[in-house]
Amino acid sequence: MVKHIILWQLKEDFSEEEKKDIRKGIKEGLEGLQGKIPGLLEIKVTTDFLDSSNADVMLDSSFESVEALKGYAVHPEHVAVADGKVRPFTANRVCMDYEV
Repeated sequence: MVKHIILWQLKEDFSEEEKKDIRKGIKEGLEGLQGKIPGLLEIKVTTDFLDSSNADVMLDSSFESVEALKGYAVHPEHVAVADGKVRPFTANRVCMDYEV
């Protein structure tokens, strides 16, 4: 199994209310991929965080294999969410993938 963890920081240009809506859209979009992508076992997006955090959104996902993760990266439904709900609003992205 492969874990795929991403942390994003949203762009500073947005108000707190806009950031709240953006986080909600990212969560709904990514979690909506469950059951649509081969090899995607679990996907969870966390948008509630403590004041000590320096990230706005966390993706925690699990895949059957490295190949399944590679397929997810280019899957049209994932690309649509990434291009429509994530990339336009994020300033920084940190990723860690590892086998368990």
